Parts: sequence; C-alpha cells; structure tokens
Amino acid sequence: MHCFTGNDEEARRYLDLGGYVSFSGILTFPKAEPIRAAARIVPADRLLVETDSPFLAPEPHRGKRCEPAFVGKTVERLAALRSEPAERVASATAENAKNLFFASRGANGGRAGAGPAPVPSFS
Repeated sequence: MHCFTGNDEEARRYLDLGGYVSFSGILTFPKAEPIRAAARIVPADRLLVETDSPFLAPEPHRGKRCEPAFVGKTVERLAALRSEPAERVASATAENAKNLFFASRGANGGRAGAGPAPVPSFS
C-alpha cells in the first residue's frame, strides 16, 4: 500500500490480502499516531518506506521539498517505534523493495550484474 495513512486495523486488512505496507514522511508528523500504531504491527518482511518526493518530507524537513535523502529520517523514526536498530529496518525495507519490484526479473532483480540494493548508513 503506497503512502499508507490508515490505522492498525486497516493495515491488518492489507496484510491479510498479502500486501506490503509503505510508510512515508507522514509517519514522523506529530498527529500521525494512528499511522505509527500501524507501523508497529506490520511484520518486517512486509514493511516498506518511501519518500513520495517531492511531497511529504519527514520532520524536521516538513514543509520543504522532499528529497530521496530524507527517507533516512523516516527509517529512523520507524525503527524507534519498533524498538529496532535503524540499520535492521533499512536492510529489511531494501530487501522487501527488491523482492516486491524485481523478484520476477531473475536472480539479480533485473539489474545486470547487480548484487543486493545498497542500504543507507545510519551513524
């Protein structure tokens, strides 16, 4: 589900259908508690993050043009909600995106000579 803005009950419905749930910078907004509740219950193997550029920049960039580099802020917030290291969430979401978008394109995800998609560093 692109740019999920529902609650945990709605997330369960998408998960029951076999879907992935993707969170954008909205997850970081102060009044987004229902979205954060949903983010806590999505299994790691069905979790995605996105920028939704040029819109929906995460805190502390809210109101600015969203850039792909800001996805790290969403990952950090998501990891904190789930009491997991940001590196683990980044790795899981990168692997999920690869599986979702490239699984039908062969062993290397359709990228000639490619290994796993790069995972951002959080240090």
